[in-house]
Amino acid sequence: MQERLPFRAIRPSKGDRALSQATRLAPIFMLLSLLLISCGVGSIRCSSTTVHGNITGMISLLDFKRDITNDSRQALRSWQASVPLCSWEGVHCSSGRVTKLYLSERELLGPISPSLGNLTFLRALDLSKNGFTGELPPLNRLHRLEYIDLGNNSLRGTIPETLTNCSKLWSLDLSANLLMGEIPLGIGRLSNLRKVWLSSNNLTGKIPPSLKNNSQLEGIVLTDNKLTGTIPDEMGIFSSLVNLDLAGNMLSGGIPETLYKYNQSSLQYLYLYSNMLGKTVPSNFGDTLPNLKHLCLDNNNFEGHLPASLGNISELRLLNLSSNNFIGQVPGSFGNLALLEYLILQRNNFWGFLPIELGGLKQLTHLDLSDNNMQGGVP
Repeated sequence: MQERLPFRAIRPSKGDRALSQATRLAPIFMLLSLLLISCGVGSIRCSSTTVHGNITGMISLLDFKRDITNDSRQALRSWQASVPLCSWEGVHCSSGRVTKLYLSERELLGPISPSLGNLTFLRALDLSKNGFTGELPPLNRLHRLEYIDLGNNSLRGTIPETLTNCSKLWSLDLSANLLMGEIPLGIGRLSNLRKVWLSSNNLTGKIPPSLKNNSQLEGIVLTDNKLTGTIPDEMGIFSSLVNLDLAGNMLSGGIPETLYKYNQSSLQYLYLYSNMLGKTVPSNFGDTLPNLKHLCLDNNNFEGHLPASLGNISELRLLNLSSNNFIGQVPGSFGNLALLEYLILQRNNFWGFLPIELGGLKQLTHLDLSDNNMQGGVP
């Protein structure tokens, strides 16, 4: 019988040990290389927190790129792991973190990846004027987000309530998409909001009264939707409001008293045309709007006489009251509107002679009085 040799551990040679150690360290070397790329070669400091954020940013943006179905202009060709993240097209960084993503008008097609919700240091997101489709991704983790423009795409679905968790947001533009449903009631939680553009969608329901909590609002643009109900009284309490555009909806009722009762010295553009608004224009309507430049109430159901106070809006350039049910004579006080360029009063029930005072309007270039019962000529 063959004698069994005693067990003896085989000790590796120096060369074998070196090879084994190199094998174990290879993944670590690869990761370190990726970290260096992420930080950007030559960075002075790259803390572990920054490195982690860079890796998160790179992975998130590569996921975003992966979902793009067409990049005909090769706008994302620099988005490669071999290129420092903060050198990528449209990517802006601060302290190694992705803080801004500007990819407007790049002809990008496809859905917006939810991975953008991982860019927790993002302050500005502009993907406007592309061909993005699908629903809005959840962005509720982006608590630093201040500016978002996803306008002029083909996004569908509803505006997620979670978007109102972005408490630092001051500018929100989702205009010219295919969004539907109601404006989130939680929009009132965005206390820093100054500009909101939701125009040219298919939004329904009422204008949320919770907007009153957005006391810093400067621009409200909800044009061309399917909004119903009345104009909330809250629309007139914004001391910094410059532009109020509610045109092209199905709003009813009259002009809220708050829009003309108090001094609205900041308001410059008021567009309420193409709704179902009615009643008379209040007699003191023009007394508290000293800086209003455009007033468009056309294509509604307003009635009664025009108030003489409209002649007190000294900065007025455009006055469009066409396609209503106004009656009576054109007020002579309109002669005080020295800066008026457009006066459009067609398709009403005005009668009598045009006031001689209008002959002094040197800036007037467009005058339309057609489809009324006026007599005489232009002074």
